[in-house]
Amino acid sequence: MDFSKDTFLNHLAPTSPFPFLISIERAEGVFLYGPGGERYYDMISGIGVSNVGHRHPHVVKAIKDQVDKHLHVMVYGEYIQSVPNALAKKLASLLPPTLNCAYFVNSGTEANEAALKLAKRFTGRTEIVSCKKSYHGSTHGSLSVSGNEVKKNAFRPLLPDVRFIGFKDHDDLSAITEKSAAVIMETVQGDAGVRIPSKEYLTAVRRRCDDTGAMLIFDEIQCGMGRTGTLFAFEQFGVTPDILTIGKAFGGGLPIGAMIAARERMKVLSHDPLLGHITTFGGNPVCCASALATLQVIEAEKLLSTVEEKGRLMTELLNHPKIVAQRRIGLMFAFDFDSAERVNRIVEACKANGVIGYWFLSNPHSFRLAPPLTITEAEIKDACRVILSAIENS
Repeated sequence: MDFSKDTFLNHLAPTSPFPFLISIERAEGVFLYGPGGERYYDMISGIGVSNVGHRHPHVVKAIKDQVDKHLHVMVYGEYIQSVPNALAKKLASLLPPTLNCAYFVNSGTEANEAALKLAKRFTGRTEIVSCKKSYHGSTHGSLSVSGNEVKKNAFRPLLPDVRFIGFKDHDDLSAITEKSAAVIMETVQGDAGVRIPSKEYLTAVRRRCDDTGAMLIFDEIQCGMGRTGTLFAFEQFGVTPDILTIGKAFGGGLPIGAMIAARERMKVLSHDPLLGHITTFGGNPVCCASALATLQVIEAEKLLSTVEEKGRLMTELLNHPKIVAQRRIGLMFAFDFDSAERVNRIVEACKANGVIGYWFLSNPHSFRLAPPLTITEAEIKDACRVILSAIENS
């Protein structure tokens, strides 16, 4: 086994000058394990991926069962395969009737790219309205509708006809007009530091889209799959989007995303032009098997019923005067501190003592936590003890 830092630093493309640099040999439940027996609480779920924990037995079995049958056999949309069929049917049963058709892709950002294309194709319009401080992915289209100028400037020109409004700003909704193909927003902003809208705000957004004919896209790549205490965050606000995008935790650890909309809207991508959207590996049967098993685990183990209780426990335990502000919905947390430097000290102290916490790319003065939904009360108490000590000594 090669856990060489030289290999990692010299032969794997970097994403930052300061990678986390811990070696991982295996993972199980809420824990990551190093080659020397090191153990870490994964209190960020691999950045929102491992909602049912690492290597959940039911998910692993589903993957192995599918591997024994077949892997990739054809590009998306041509062959009838049992597992993608079952996954699409399951999603339709869990969502409102207007979200009855899924297009499976390979990641969250690809789901957003597809959603932007669908909105333009269906409406015949070109303008996209997004939110300031939003994060929708790093591919060109998704980056274009993300509200982080620092990340975007080096890659311009990006998509034209993109306008930004303030998230939760009712006055800005007038920027949504008959020229707008879509409004794309995270139901709960993740990378901005867990920004939670009111029901009244999302209702007003929905009404404005209805009035202007703009499609409403909810990006639930981070906040979906039970993270907020309901399977999809929009359920808590009583507002249904025209297009829903999911990813990250959807695959239970394997790469898969989905764009979901009404069948009559989705079918416009099949003509004029033919193959209006296409992907080679979208709907990969192994990834679909993992995603279906993940949904089954959430349901069978009644994980949604425990999210709020666990979230409240963590809130109670992580109470310290150095915390400037805290935002939480379900098991999705942001703890604000007086500086990004303090957050980094907390992250490093936690890592040194076996707990993985993180920061937010667009909000570095906030400490990020989002543990697996499967975490137990005892594990919460043990991990929070380490985190509280790191805060105290930061």
